[in-house]
Amino acid sequence: MVKYSKEKHKKKHHHHRHRDKKDSGHRSKSRSSRESRSSSQSTDQDEYCEKSRERISTGEKTMAQIENGREKLRLEKKKQRALVKTIETPQEKRLRRLAKKTEKERRRKSELGWGEEHMDMNNTNNPFGDDKLLENFVWVKKLERQGYTNLPVAQLNNITKQRVEENKSELEKLKRQRLERERQKEEMDKEKEFLQRLKEADYYREWEKQEDSFHFNQVKLRSNIRIFDGRAKPIDLLARYISEEDDKDLSVEIHEPSTYLNGLSIRDLEDLLADIRVYTELEIQSQRQYDKQYWFDITLITEDELQKLKKLQNNLLNDVGDRREGINQAVVTDVNETFKNKTHQQLEQLEERIKSKIEKEKEIDIGYWESLLVQLQAHMARARLKDRHQFNLRKKLRQIKDEQGIFAVPQQPSSSPLFPSTVVVQLKKEKDTNDNDDDDDNEEEQVETEQSQDNNEEETKCIKDYESGRYSPQLLTQADLNLEQYIDDELVDKDKLERQRQEVRKTGSIKPDVEDAFEKFARDMGSLTVDDTSINGVVPLDIQYLWSDKYRPRKPRFFNKVHTGYDWNQYNKKHYDTDNPPPKTVQGYKFNIFYPDLIDKTKTPSYNLTICEDNRDFGILKFHAGPPYEDIAFKIVSKEWDYSYKHGFRCQFQNGMFQLWFHFRKWKYRR
Repeated sequence: MVKYSKEKHKKKHHHHRHRDKKDSGHRSKSRSSRESRSSSQSTDQDEYCEKSRERISTGEKTMAQIENGREKLRLEKKKQRALVKTIETPQEKRLRRLAKKTEKERRRKSELGWGEEHMDMNNTNNPFGDDKLLENFVWVKKLERQGYTNLPVAQLNNITKQRVEENKSELEKLKRQRLERERQKEEMDKEKEFLQRLKEADYYREWEKQEDSFHFNQVKLRSNIRIFDGRAKPIDLLARYISEEDDKDLSVEIHEPSTYLNGLSIRDLEDLLADIRVYTELEIQSQRQYDKQYWFDITLITEDELQKLKKLQNNLLNDVGDRREGINQAVVTDVNETFKNKTHQQLEQLEERIKSKIEKEKEIDIGYWESLLVQLQAHMARARLKDRHQFNLRKKLRQIKDEQGIFAVPQQPSSSPLFPSTVVVQLKKEKDTNDNDDDDDNEEEQVETEQSQDNNEEETKCIKDYESGRYSPQLLTQADLNLEQYIDDELVDKDKLERQRQEVRKTGSIKPDVEDAFEKFARDMGSLTVDDTSINGVVPLDIQYLWSDKYRPRKPRFFNKVHTGYDWNQYNKKHYDTDNPPPKTVQGYKFNIFYPDLIDKTKTPSYNLTICEDNRDFGILKFHAGPPYEDIAFKIVSKEWDYSYKHGFRCQFQNGMFQLWFHFRKWKYRR
């Protein structure tokens, strides 16, 4: 209590002294203010100096106040601690001292470089069994080698502390380097992933192109197979007409494309329109040369023929239907005759006149002329196909002449037909379906095309052919005749000709007979003379060709997998767990068998499963593909297969590999 009163007296004395200082400060401030008022006529420099002194004195007072506040806080804390010590029990005192000692020891360990996980260790409780763990280890031999034996302990501790700090800084540096490496690795992984995505995107685009090309090639292959088998569809013949391969084949007889539509029913024409759409889409997707005008003309002609057949089927060729279309039945025949045998240029001119008539004249039947325009489009498409066909015939003729070495005749313009003739066109306009028949206009137009120039060209051609000897047969002698030549009977030759014609009607082309060509070549060589002899002996060769082993009977190569796993049924769930799993069971198979050299690639390999008689739990799975591969079999577990594609079932033959993947069906326990 005496101590407390002394502290109180000291604090009171300090307070009085502080108040005296404050009063003296106020007095000095008032004195300076009086002096400033008395020296109001001093210079501006003296005023500035005075203000500066005042600011400095004010700052000193502020610092003094802060120091006084801190001193008060320290004294208050000290007072609180002294108060706690006076009222604490002996047990609390021991705990306080123990906590203080523990905190001091923790700070010391932290200064020595101990980690947080080693703070709770002591001489008795440590995993190293060291009873001197808290004492500093002194490596005497190392100190002797380094020459630190005579150094005091404090200096050695400083050296040790410095070394610990260096180790810490080195560890921090290594940690930063590790984090930097991880960051760089993460950036590299992201960049690799980005590049991989770009590569996969390019691969996917290329795969799409290959897929479109594959589908297009498959369509062409199916088309060629149907043509070869004599069951060609109209789309097959229309597509072959513009294919590039037929241009190189001189034996193919080209027919006009519109003839392939003759005799087709409504169902056939509708299927043809659908096939045209599919074929054109595949051509566009495969990025091949797409003949847009050709398919547009074919579509127009097909739709026109389909419309005509639907009219006949539904009995729409009556007066009501004609009035709806704007064309009277009485003038339908004349309209068709008007468009018939006109060239494409003439039809274009006619289209322009009809359009100008619709635009300029007012008192006309708009429905009639618009219906006429619709029909005109189909006739223009037929004219374009006809001109194209004439051009192809001239091109084929030039190729044949070049092949046979015949001098070419001057070519006719592509706009004129191959066999020109006089075309007389009469355009008639009959009465309309309205009640006022007197308002109908009658228009007749005759267009005569002069063919004097064409006749002159034909005459010149005939004269040149006659002069070159094409029309005069060569004189033959008896030695030139082949007496061994075989002459077919008239009936046999007629049957052969009928078969060839039937084949041409089916396929649209003439297939050359190899045997006939060989016999013709043998006849051209002539019979043996006295100086000739036949060579029929064949000498065997010891050469081993690379392809001799290709069709040798052999077992196919295969790559198979067995899918195993745990069957977590009620029994296994009760007696096993993930740490002690049950025995694995067979859950499925994956068979991959390679047949790259099949002779008949049109036949798909097959398989069959036979249950073993000696053990019903197993079966024999046999695969059969055909020559040159022998049958191959595997012994598998006999369980019910799961044929759902969602559960991994696959059975396909593609690119010479037969795949059979399946899993066994899982049965759930039910009471």
